[in-house]
Amino acid sequence: MKHFRTPKPLEAGAHVALVAPAGPLQKPEELPRAQENARTLGWEPIVGAHATSRVGYLAGHDRDRLNDINSALRDPKIDGIWVLRGGYGMMRILAGIDYDALSRTPKAIIGYSDVTAFHAAVQRKCRLITYHGPTAREVLTDFSRDSFQRAVIRQTDSCGTAPNAREINAGAAEGRLVGGNLAILSSLCGTPFMPDLTDGILILEDVNEPVYRIDRMLQQLKLAGVLNGCKAIVFGDCTSCPEDAGGAESGARQFDEVLGELAHSLGVPCLAGIPVGHIAEQWTIPLGATATLDTAARTLTVTSYKS
Repeated sequence: MKHFRTPKPLEAGAHVALVAPAGPLQKPEELPRAQENARTLGWEPIVGAHATSRVGYLAGHDRDRLNDINSALRDPKIDGIWVLRGGYGMMRILAGIDYDALSRTPKAIIGYSDVTAFHAAVQRKCRLITYHGPTAREVLTDFSRDSFQRAVIRQTDSCGTAPNAREINAGAAEGRLVGGNLAILSSLCGTPFMPDLTDGILILEDVNEPVYRIDRMLQQLKLAGVLNGCKAIVFGDCTSCPEDAGGAESGARQFDEVLGELAHSLGVPCLAGIPVGHIAEQWTIPLGATATLDTAARTLTVTSYKS
């Protein structure tokens, strides 16, 4: 199994950059809330120069968003980067990120959804553990905050039992945590930034995607051959993913049926409905860390952050 390096825990006093490399902030209270979230965790928030910029659906021009990322990566006083929002736009700047700076001085990278592109590129270029977790602007519930702190600050098991999860294909597996947003991962196929999913427990989530699109994206990953070495598939929440997108005559299919087809064809254990995705109560997943999955017990357990 391939091992990844681990960034330093973000303990009290850490300097954390708040940047918007994808979509823009939506409401005036979001940046102050992000700063307060950082402070309540004992961190000193450092707001990116262009964090409140906007150019259409992007949080400013590509060059400015990239500059905020690279400034944080190159600054020896910055210990981590907490992305303010997902949305869309991270893919547009992947080629310009200073991965060498991050490799020289590993820092914690935190966010989810569109931030999957950042996670994937860092996994591929730097072999560094990153954190699939709430963005900085969000209201952190007690559940989400607890998992977040266990992952980013204490580097212990940040997952556990998901009693409401659904066993799609029975089994157990051990592997490296990989994945993130399904739409972003499928979009990265064929690029130099697609992460290696070999020996991976593949974590997936998505939002506003009808089941036929989920089917199409899963098939794209399968046809590209990137799932061949996967040890297991674990889907979080597919928020607002209708099974019938075109009326009764279109022939709806159930989400679990589509996911089960893929898991059975690959011969891997599969669980769906863990607390990951566009939901208030979510686990923070240390991508690159080692974990075990037991579908019967409905448990995902992070076993090691170390190589």
